[in-house]
Amino acid sequence: MPTRRGAFKLFRLAGINVYVHWSWFLAFIYLTSRPREYSSYGWNAVEVLCLFLIVLTHEFGHQLACRQVGGRTSDIVLWPLGGVAYVQPPQRAGAQLWSIAAGPLVNVILIPVLSVLVSVSGHLGWFDTQPDAYQFVHDIWIINFALLIFNLLPIYPLDGGQILRSLLWFPFGRANSLMVASIIGFLGVAGLIGVSIWLQSYWLGLMSAFILMNCWGGFKQARALSARSNLPRREGLACPACHLAPIQGELWRCGQCGNAFDIFASHGLCPQCGTQFNATQCLECGNTNPIAAWSLPPVVDI
Repeated sequence: MPTRRGAFKLFRLAGINVYVHWSWFLAFIYLTSRPREYSSYGWNAVEVLCLFLIVLTHEFGHQLACRQVGGRTSDIVLWPLGGVAYVQPPQRAGAQLWSIAAGPLVNVILIPVLSVLVSVSGHLGWFDTQPDAYQFVHDIWIINFALLIFNLLPIYPLDGGQILRSLLWFPFGRANSLMVASIIGFLGVAGLIGVSIWLQSYWLGLMSAFILMNCWGGFKQARALSARSNLPRREGLACPACHLAPIQGELWRCGQCGNAFDIFASHGLCPQCGTQFNATQCLECGNTNPIAAWSLPPVVDI
């Protein structure tokens, strides 16, 4: 996944930092210098910038939806193969589904808006009087629609694959849903590789390689989650955010001495250096809460 390393900060909006990777500028130069149907290369540049804006609004859709369900948001990084919104929605199927689906929903909303522009340009006779503007409006409509269709392919980690995983989460659980989505993703990547060879598309080939690496990462994560689900859990405790009981074991690491210990068994006290921790992070959802808030009220039989 692209990170802030090698990226330049463009701006900050609604508490979200937007970065663009240096390789995007190389892609911009390449795309704007290619022969197109426009009368000048300036229209190429405007078209690429509009593509940039569409991808950016798509990623903001993910970020804002994640906040709405109580998740944590971070940065947006734009690079030649698209954009990445770093979000941490709560580990619940519904929260995950809305956080992912909100991105493509932005492209869905843009379809009628751009369709109106296409219709207006036709009624105004731009095909004869403003051929560049007419072609530009049509191209932007096609770009937005193509991005929507590609993103909704049921291939993990594309939005379609993650939406499929979220839907499978309801009947099959967190680990099994990710496993199934990853396996389907492998089949989809094989198809994309075949299409890239048939079309001799280097861009689609690079995208396929990127998807394959992340799909493999999802598969390994699913195996780890499956193994974790079989570990014993501590009764009488539950994360205030995701409501899952913590796993028993020395899975927490002291920030002072690096010692691994079970923070609930020691009541937040590092047995090696004596550092007292009053709050801890849930290994399932990543949320940090006071240790005292993990205790469940006793069940009273009547």
